Parts: sequence; C-alpha cells; structure tokens
Amino acid sequence: MELKTISQVSKAFKVSTRTLRYYEQLGLLKSQKTEEYAYRVYDSEAILCLQQIIILRKLRIPLKQISLIVRNRNASEALEVFRNNFQDISDEITALSTIRSILATFINTLERETEIELKFDLLNDEAILKVIDALTLTKINFKEEKSMKDLSKASEKLSKLTDVRIIYLPPATVAASHYIGEEPEKNSGEALDKFVKESGLCDIKPDLRHFGFNHPNPVDQNSIYGYETWVTIPDDMEVPAPLEKKKFEGGLYAAHMIQMGNFHEWEWLWEWVRSSSDYELNVIEDNGECMYGTMEEHLNYINHIKADIGGSEAMQLDLLIPVKEKNKK
Repeated sequence: MELKTISQVSKAFKVSTRTLRYYEQLGLLKSQKTEEYAYRVYDSEAILCLQQIIILRKLRIPLKQISLIVRNRNASEALEVFRNNFQDISDEITALSTIRSILATFINTLERETEIELKFDLLNDEAILKVIDALTLTKINFKEEKSMKDLSKASEKLSKLTDVRIIYLPPATVAASHYIGEEPEKNSGEALDKFVKESGLCDIKPDLRHFGFNHPNPVDQNSIYGYETWVTIPDDMEVPAPLEKKKFEGGLYAAHMIQMGNFHEWEWLWEWVRSSSDYELNVIEDNGECMYGTMEEHLNYINHIKADIGGSEAMQLDLLIPVKEKNKK
C-alpha cells in the first residue's frame, strides 16, 4: 500500500494542508503517522475519499452534507442530498431564465427605439415588475455540465467574486501568539483564547477583533509551518509571556468572507485584486514570510469565545489582502 505525505497530497490535488487538516477535524478524512515519515500520510482509501470530496465541492455540495454522505456510506442519504441540491439549482435556473427573458425584453424594446436617448418607461411595465418582484436572490449561478473537464471549467467560472468589500482597518495594539509545528492555527489560537478568557478581555474591550496569518508560510514538501494569531487589546494592557505585545499599523484591505474550510477561495480574492480596475496590491515585501501582509479575521470571535465554541463549519472568516487605490501612493 503506497502512502502519500500530506505535502504530496496537497500538491497533487491543489488543496492546502490546512484544508486537509480541517477535513480531518470534520471526520471526512483519516491520516496516519508512521515511523518512516515525520508528517501525516494518507493511504489509497483516504486519497479516494479526498477525490470524492473535491468532486462534491465542485458540485457546490456543502461540507455538512458531504459529511453525511462520507460517514454513512448510505445510498439513500446521498440520494436525499443530491435531490435537495438539484432542486435548489433548478430554482436558480428558473430564476435566471426569468431574468434573461426580462433582459431580452429590455434589449428588444431599446433596439426598436428610434432615438438613442434612454427612457425608463419600460421599467414601469406592471407585468414585468410583478415577475421581478417574485424573483428570489440566487446564491450562485450554476450551469449543468457533463464531464469532469467541463465541471472544472464551470467551477472556475463560478469562482469569480462579485461580493468583495473594500474596508479600512484602523491601527491597533494587539496581543500576539505564535506557534511553529503541527497544527499551528490550533496551538497559537488556544494560547490566545486562554489569555482572552483569563484577562476578561471580552468585558474590557467588547469591540475586540481577532486576526491570524501564516508565519512562516509552508514551503514545498514540508508541511511544518507557523501561524500567528492576534487579538486587539487596550494600548496600556500588559501581555504575559510567551505572548507578545505588538502594534498593527492598519490600512486598506480587499475583504471576502468564507465559511471555515474554504481556503481555496484565497486564490479567488487574489485574482479579483489582480484584475481590479480601481485597486492594486499593497502587500508587504517579506518574501512570503508572513503572507505578504494578508490576514484572516475570525468574525464574531467574541461570541464564539464566550460560548466556548471551537473550530466549526459555522465559523466565518474574512480573507484580507492589503490594497491601495490605483494611481495613488
């Protein structure tokens, strides 16, 4: 039985090692540790399972439903999941077809106009307004495809972001927790959570924010890397060792919210910034040591820490890339 290291699997399937570990936390994947390898390894059964997960994710099946399919191995369970998602997609296609029909009506009406001046009388058509009012906002645009190649192309088309926000993060004083080794996000996060609870920070600073980033970034064929976690604190607050007190300079960021585990959407956000007509990258030149100044913000952290909620599929993160307006210093 051939075993693959976590870095080999990550590279072969273009899935981050962090995503693989998250799939394990959800019980979707199982890795092993052997004397031959210092890192986690996957057997052929685990790799086959990962292939199935990747296909289901491209079909826009949520991780929670994928978990039901993978854990139960029950055809009736899978059938129910597929039926529900098929119905959701059918509803979206119906809504999009209606929108397309209305746009065609607008085009035909405008093409018949003898003058170029645009008049919006057609937007007052009661029949059209009733149809528009009945439309529901669609979650995604979906196009039925038949092959894996076409499925991948469809997935790429759907990865173009339309909901990126440009936000300003103010300067702040932070308590920083840094860990290098296995599961650095978990270990650095637990140390910071302990500080937050013991110091009563939630009551002292109810507007606290929680950030994190790789430090250092992982390198090829090496799954060991570091992660640094921050929480904002009052300027005069003391921070116990091994935590460090630091200053965050703040700045302008392109932000995209993801559900915990969807770290592949980092590339979508990078692509949005690269193709933006209004903004450009304003990253730190650190050779990737600290993710070039990019960060992840744990949204609603204060409620999670008060309720003692750990890693969860329901957790939301903001992916943050430093940007600046084009043609401006």
